[in-house]
Amino acid sequence: MGGGAYPQPGEISMSHNGVLFLDELPEFKRSVLEVMRQPLEDREVTISRARFTVTYPSSFMLVASMNPSPGGYFNDPDAPVTSSPAEMQRYLSKVSGPLLDRIDIHIEVTPVPFEKLSDERKGESSVVIRERVSKAREIQTQRFEGLPNIHYNAQMNTKQIREYCKLDEASKSLLKNAMERLQLSARAYDRILKVARTIADLENETDITGTHISEAIQYRSLDRDGWLG
Repeated sequence: MGGGAYPQPGEISMSHNGVLFLDELPEFKRSVLEVMRQPLEDREVTISRARFTVTYPSSFMLVASMNPSPGGYFNDPDAPVTSSPAEMQRYLSKVSGPLLDRIDIHIEVTPVPFEKLSDERKGESSVVIRERVSKAREIQTQRFEGLPNIHYNAQMNTKQIREYCKLDEASKSLLKNAMERLQLSARAYDRILKVARTIADLENETDITGTHISEAIQYRSLDRDGWLG
């Protein structure tokens, strides 16, 4: 966060307009993680002292990784090191629900079998992926051209989400069922819509469809049963 008698910018401000990567997220003190909640929303951090207040920009992309349990395995009977349900719950609870709510995408990465590691087939090249991402960013730049300080989907506020993330009845029903089944918060609802809008942009689609909503919901692994509850 930064600080000191004469406040200096911290890691989140040093990462302004860049990426802040936190490896082994639950190993950080919970108090350290919790202070990121407001900067993730406001994209700035304010440090107050007796005689003055300093505000530093902190518009960063947070990327974090974590093991699902202290031993690195999750409900794997063949694992060399296993953790009890209580140990796994205590480990996962170091990352609070309100902080997870502010992370757009949660992806569970399963172990890669040997057959895939040794597979000689080539995947999609980074050049092709970058072209698709660049086109999506151009779409977003044009979309928000007349709005100050808004350049891409993640920066949309509630009013802009309602304007640019309109759903048909089938998509609304799908999202409603997911909200009720997973007991998602209003903040998670907005973030699913933002991710769905981005998925549609990557596919050069004008409208958000049920397929985009379904994919965005799948990117919230930690909202599912068996992780934090």
